[in-house]
Amino acid sequence: MPLIPYDPFHLLRRDTHPAPWFGRWFDDDWTTTLRPTLPRVDVRETATDVIVTAEIPGLESKDDVNITVHDNHLHLYGRINRTVERQGENVYHSERYFGQFSRTIPLPAAVDENRAKATYRNGILEVTIPKAERQAGRRIDVDFH
Repeated sequence: MPLIPYDPFHLLRRDTHPAPWFGRWFDDDWTTTLRPTLPRVDVRETATDVIVTAEIPGLESKDDVNITVHDNHLHLYGRINRTVERQGENVYHSERYFGQFSRTIPLPAAVDENRAKATYRNGILEVTIPKAERQAGRRIDVDFH
């Protein structure tokens, strides 16, 4: 008896499902078009800062990206332009992204929105936002009468 790996989606594939359109959901070419085009991000925290790193290759100037911090959320949005036209060539496959992007990232701590800084280098955007200074608690004396 041959060993056959368990495949729970076997009947849902294009070649075995009675409705051919249903199998497209499991086709590699179909799912790549459905994947979100948001920039991938890393969020980390130090003792003094919250640092967000985003992969956004293709930005050419600071006008291509807008960054705002509001209510402990970082909002990234912008546009990547790819205007290179190739004359006399047929394009068979293209995975490079162009167009608008948008992403809202919740921040893990209260931050000081006014002191945020951003740098862009080699397709990586890094936003450093200092944490808000915590108000030290104040002891309140009780008057006993």
